[in-house]
Amino acid sequence: MSVIPQRIKQLRDAMRAKGLHAYIIPSTDPHIGEYIPDRWKSREWISGFDGSAGTVVITLDDAGLWTDSRYFLQGEMQLEGSGIQLFRAGLPDTPDILEWLSVNLSPNSTVGIDGNVFTTNEVKRIESALAVKAINLSTDFDLIEETRTDRPSIPGEGIFELPVEYAGASASEKINAVRTALKENGANLMIVTALDEIAWVFNIRGNDVECNPVAVAYAVITESQSILFTDAKKISSELYEHLDREGITTADYGKITGFLAQLPSQATILFDGNRVNYGLCKAIPAHCRIVETLSPVALLKAVKNETEIEGFRNAMIKDGVALTRFNIWLEENLHTREITELDIAEKLYKFRDEQELFVGESFSPIVSYGEHGAIVHYHPTTETNISIAPKGFLLIDSGGQYFDGTTDITRTHVLGEISDRMKKDFTLVLKGHIALASCRFPQGTRGSQLDLLARQALWNEGLNYLHGTGHGIGHFLNVHEGPQSIRMEENPVKLQPGMVMSNEPAFYRNGEYGLRTENVVLIKEDIETPFGKFYCFETLTLFPIDKAAIDKTLLTEKEIQWINDYHTTVFEKLSPMLEAHEVEWLSQKTTAL
Repeated sequence: MSVIPQRIKQLRDAMRAKGLHAYIIPSTDPHIGEYIPDRWKSREWISGFDGSAGTVVITLDDAGLWTDSRYFLQGEMQLEGSGIQLFRAGLPDTPDILEWLSVNLSPNSTVGIDGNVFTTNEVKRIESALAVKAINLSTDFDLIEETRTDRPSIPGEGIFELPVEYAGASASEKINAVRTALKENGANLMIVTALDEIAWVFNIRGNDVECNPVAVAYAVITESQSILFTDAKKISSELYEHLDREGITTADYGKITGFLAQLPSQATILFDGNRVNYGLCKAIPAHCRIVETLSPVALLKAVKNETEIEGFRNAMIKDGVALTRFNIWLEENLHTREITELDIAEKLYKFRDEQELFVGESFSPIVSYGEHGAIVHYHPTTETNISIAPKGFLLIDSGGQYFDGTTDITRTHVLGEISDRMKKDFTLVLKGHIALASCRFPQGTRGSQLDLLARQALWNEGLNYLHGTGHGIGHFLNVHEGPQSIRMEENPVKLQPGMVMSNEPAFYRNGEYGLRTENVVLIKEDIETPFGKFYCFETLTLFPIDKAAIDKTLLTEKEIQWINDYHTTVFEKLSPMLEAHEVEWLSQKTTAL
């Protein structure tokens, strides 16, 4: 960890040279992604903390990292000896970053950021809050570029086409849908910065971000043009021809700023201030008109077409087969050889890799045994890896990327003896999962209105979990996809038929174990009454829930029926794909409670 204080010292030297009193380093890149290429992992480089969410603030005398409840335990461990204080975001006594800066900086101090890795709206919020305390904000400093001598370059992996047979619609059809949205919003141009949105609208995929099949690029869509800004070396001659047929031209990645700077006065730009970075915003001429609204690509992408939905169903069957074979292997070897968390992660990959159209993992698997399960986003490493034993809980959260769909599943496995309290905790989480999976809700419902269903059983016992309950899932794209969500925090996006999401209530006992049951669900139309249309969830994931962890006395008849019906579906869908001994194993795991 001694390298971290040295990096902080180098950064402070650069800050002094620029007249800065504080510097903010987020987790994002110029495309405001959750998972990002190594080049922009600056927060991880300066702190040693490698969780997917967190922000570091360095002043000339102090340093802090703010992260959410998923990473409290991980943050404690990884920041030890770094000189960086952990701030547990979201807790009542934790000041937010701007409050902390207002207390720790004097009037007329200057805070520096790299405006290219902050959204436009975030910069405006920071600037406004600091101005109240007469603190200045400067957006023109990429101090990581100045201080990190081994900074990785922008990824240069090739881009490939996602055929219409998997996408369900051509790129030109999707572009026309975006143009319709532009017209409806009174705009004639849109900047697309999110890598998954670019991949979706142009039917392309890439390998620039680990586990997310996207390519580093920008895009601009106008009434008559569709331009992909990326490294020319990424595009083969065949892909050039395909893009041309779809009406897509290409330009160098670095030319996006110059293109925007030359926009004419008649340009009316549809602008999502929560997606477009501030560096691009500054390049737009003042004479252009701005229409601020949510990216229409995000909404179009979130509602899956029939081909994408069928692809998800196919991917879930393959994933269920892989998980069945993995769990048979685990049970056969648990008592006869040493098995570590990393062994499990490796075996999971092997069994998925045997499936048709498998491309890779949808995220780095969370394989957490015993007390590691209480670290919400724990990933085993050579330093933390431990052996499992035939007792307690093993939590596995994993997923696969297939050409026809993306999977994300969490199961908490009973490896041996567990206590009555462990069973009760597991069953309370399961009750929340069932409540959400089986609910009916009216058109116009938002995810925050459903979130309490997943927590009610826990709340009744004075228990809770602090992360969200559901996120959108991309189609052979990012496993975490917006704009919809199911969580306590308000999100104005309404849930719509065709959206694919996770259902993953949980509970964690620090130092003991973690519990999470996650399935992927599809929003569908259900019934229509004089009170309007009502929707429901169809569970897509196909793999048994461990009955050995269930306290049946805590379940209602309806909850028991839901589990039995779900297990019947799992058996019916998976058994035709399995060998005889695998069918026998699955039959035992899916018998009625």
